[in-house]
Amino acid sequence: MREVKVGSVGFGGSKQLVLIAGPCAIEDEALTLRIAEALKTLTTELKCELIFKASYDKANRTSVTSFRGLGMDRGLRILERVRTEFELPIISDIHDVSQVDAAADVLDIMQIPAFLSRQTDLLVAAGNSGKPINLKKGQFLAPWDIEHGVKKIASTGNEDILLTERGVSFGYNNLVVDMRSLVIMREMGYPVIFDATHSVQLPGGAGGASSGQREYVGALSRAAAATGIDGLFWEVHENPDNALCDGANSLPLAQVKSLLQQILEFDATFKQSDSGSAC
Repeated sequence: MREVKVGSVGFGGSKQLVLIAGPCAIEDEALTLRIAEALKTLTTELKCELIFKASYDKANRTSVTSFRGLGMDRGLRILERVRTEFELPIISDIHDVSQVDAAADVLDIMQIPAFLSRQTDLLVAAGNSGKPINLKKGQFLAPWDIEHGVKKIASTGNEDILLTERGVSFGYNNLVVDMRSLVIMREMGYPVIFDATHSVQLPGGAGGASSGQREYVGALSRAAAATGIDGLFWEVHENPDNALCDGANSLPLAQVKSLLQQILEFDATFKQSDSGSAC
């Protein structure tokens, strides 16, 4: 298993899983800073490494009128402030080759959105940045098919790659999680992240927007931790019902600490076992 280092944070091997968490989109600076501070405090108490996530632009929203974020320039400035004030590594999505250089100046990890996981030019440009890359597996891909995207990034000489499972399309407006996927992707030799909150999304389930079933985030997270994942991805908001993006599948900030504590116990049990397998 290759270990991927992001500053002092390490993914892979027998290391404790890393939490990647934050709001879906940057709605405003004050809210983003509050969530970052709260997550930093609780993960420090639980001795869990944290990568802060928030999107400066959600370019794949269902409707043309949906809130997308504050844009790249302003969004990156806010993320840079989070990075500096709270000493947190930062991850965010890139959607186009033209965004790579500016994003690489601020982000510690560049994320390839699931819908773009086959976009060759974007994957190669991201790889050439030299930054660690989180490649989210498309909802339309079998777990073994993500290897083609991995090879596109690795062709640049950059092997600091994380692979993220976020559910697979199952009929209309529905996603399911095949837990075998986490094991299969990890066998490729790269750390694997489970995106629990996007996995309970119901794409387009609210007509002009996606819906979700956040009540299942805990159960899926526990199940994923029992397979030996290297990271867990949660979208978090102070008041998900009023969030401007992905509120239906986001965790309330007030619930994060207790749930994370449970997940870390599952993670420790698996990684301390003698077998080191998911069986």
